[in-house]
Amino acid sequence: MRVDDIWSKQGSKRYKSVLIRQAYRDSSGKVKHHTYGNLTRCAPEEIEAVRLALKHKGNLSVLGSLKEVKTAQGLSVGAVTLLYQVAQRLGLVKVLGRSREGKLILWLVMARLIDQGSRLSAARLGRTHAVLEVLGMDPFCEDDLYAAMEWLDGHQEGIEKRLFLHRNQGSGSGLFLYDVTSSYLEGEENAYGAYGYNRDKKKGKKQIVVGLLTDAQGVPVSIQVYPGNTHDSATFEDQVEKARTLFGVRDVTMVGDRGMIKRGGIDALKKHGFHYITAITKAQIGALVNKGVLQLSLFDEEVCEVEEEGVRYILRRNPVRAKEINDNRSQREAAFMEFVAMKNAYLLEHPRAGISVALREVTLRGEKLKVKGWLKVEAEGRTLTIHKDDKALERIGMYDGCYVLKTDLPGTSAAKEVIHDRYKDLIMVEDAFRDMKTNHLEIRPVFVRNAKITRAHALIVMLAYRIRLELEQYWKTVDMTVEEALGILSGLYSVIMEHKDNRIQTVPEPNAAVRELLNLADVSLPPALPLRHKDVYTKKKLSNRRK
Repeated sequence: MRVDDIWSKQGSKRYKSVLIRQAYRDSSGKVKHHTYGNLTRCAPEEIEAVRLALKHKGNLSVLGSLKEVKTAQGLSVGAVTLLYQVAQRLGLVKVLGRSREGKLILWLVMARLIDQGSRLSAARLGRTHAVLEVLGMDPFCEDDLYAAMEWLDGHQEGIEKRLFLHRNQGSGSGLFLYDVTSSYLEGEENAYGAYGYNRDKKKGKKQIVVGLLTDAQGVPVSIQVYPGNTHDSATFEDQVEKARTLFGVRDVTMVGDRGMIKRGGIDALKKHGFHYITAITKAQIGALVNKGVLQLSLFDEEVCEVEEEGVRYILRRNPVRAKEINDNRSQREAAFMEFVAMKNAYLLEHPRAGISVALREVTLRGEKLKVKGWLKVEAEGRTLTIHKDDKALERIGMYDGCYVLKTDLPGTSAAKEVIHDRYKDLIMVEDAFRDMKTNHLEIRPVFVRNAKITRAHALIVMLAYRIRLELEQYWKTVDMTVEEALGILSGLYSVIMEHKDNRIQTVPEPNAAVRELLNLADVSLPPALPLRHKDVYTKKKLSNRRK
């Protein structure tokens, strides 16, 4: 007779039953089981007590009183177990390998999802989470994590390639979305740190530039770090070469915004027989209209197409965006007129105030509000007068809400609506950057300096985002964020039971909230965990720094 954990599945949910059973053979010799009792609703301590009693049923005197059984809180097991099983499902465990370095990188990826921070904080996190037990590894410190990151940098291309092949099953064609962003630095010593166009609006801070390549579904396949003063288009040819050589894809279409795919990038694509989808600037739209290639009458809510010399132009006017631009222009105009009225009132109340000073201030405000294209201010005596150029305003608003996409894909390969939709898919890369930079995974602040560790840090964040995407799909029906769900799972701790010389670490039955998250992700908890004999440690001690 023994205590068995029985798992059953109904639909997408898994259920655990704890039964007292005994095995026997029927008349035909087939092994069957007889159930004597159901312990499913019992407390974990009660179940383990019965299990221990059955183990020593031949000599119960060795157990003494059950009051002698001591219980203690163990390690957080819920989040680590779930992330490990999801990483297995995505092929990440296999790709990183069973080496110590591979397991340490996997922990850094998991720690990035559980609680973002430095390598030192990831080591501290390992003290309270069952990382050694679930991943099957020896204790480590922050120095081991840094060494593993150097190993990761040397294996980045192989890891990206194997993950791509695992997901695409060796497909020889594909559509890739590509975009870049920048991330500012708090320090001055990063190897990639440089001053450049700062998207974070952090003046006076160095930054790094990060390029992210995703597949057509927005799943990241490659990430690359550049110096902070690298121009967007200068990163594009690297991605073209990566798609050709690293991923071995023959028929490629690259999708990038108007600042990304320029003449040099298009030439690089043509050289390899690849295609592109991009957008053109408003100035380029005006040039095509002046040449007669495009007509303003073609811009409508419905997608329209014009082809010239093998290049297809996909046209559309977005009425919602047009209204937003017009409303914004009207608000800036109203703000400028209010400022001029305020200056006129000041000049009237202060006879000694200089009109030239007021005119200069108004001119500067007009430049800041960007209204000088159709609003001019002149001084007439001691009054500032606004002159509005309606024709100039009409020219400025001519292309409101208009945009033009450009591609060399033949019409037989993709209709104009498909081209339009694929370009709009770039928003998935923007969503990835949002989660990777600020919302959850926090690629910044960058707590590293040298080039190898910086590249490895970016790759770890990308791998964590890959897992996050999967979790979003599992939990899309749950009214909580991925961060909140992982926080709930982190609250599931093991139970250490001790009786005389016997010590075991069991995983209790989770509550309803944890059980729902695990079932939706199709993740099962182990009934028990090995006991940790040595702990994760850190060389840098906070207590020493606080003295």
